[in-house]
Amino acid sequence: MPSVVLGQAVPDFEAAATGEQTFRLSDYRGRNLVIYFYPKDNTPGCTTEGQDFRDRMPEFDKLNTTILGVSRDGLKAHENFRAKHEFSFHLISDKDEAVCKLFDVIKLKKLYGKEYLGVDRSTFLIDADGKLRREWRGVKVKGHADEVLEAARAL
Repeated sequence: MPSVVLGQAVPDFEAAATGEQTFRLSDYRGRNLVIYFYPKDNTPGCTTEGQDFRDRMPEFDKLNTTILGVSRDGLKAHENFRAKHEFSFHLISDKDEAVCKLFDVIKLKKLYGKEYLGVDRSTFLIDADGKLRREWRGVKVKGHADEVLEAARAL
């Protein structure tokens, strides 16, 4: 499956999500959607990013915009992470990396001199018609949620 392309419709997909849900992209037609990919639950940057989106949820809601987080963690870890930080949005478990591959966010990374394949912190803004309108790759957490909120306002 080819990865997503700016200005084009995002292919429909489904994945397991918190709240015992199956997320289907097609179920969100008529709403804007922010899908953000992060490396791991309960790590400092990922926690801050989730909290920043959580704190802006009322503003995103006014803009008819749903937020979803995606990582390769399992649903149990996601449920605990979500509850601990009171995230009002759902998290998608992508253990098989199908969603990560669709959005092309698996990249070669280095930690302590060792190379490994990991999730490149990335965010995607999909409009109510299902088209990819903005993408941010290699995201730095500070100020990012505000930048995404501004882009959602511009839709």
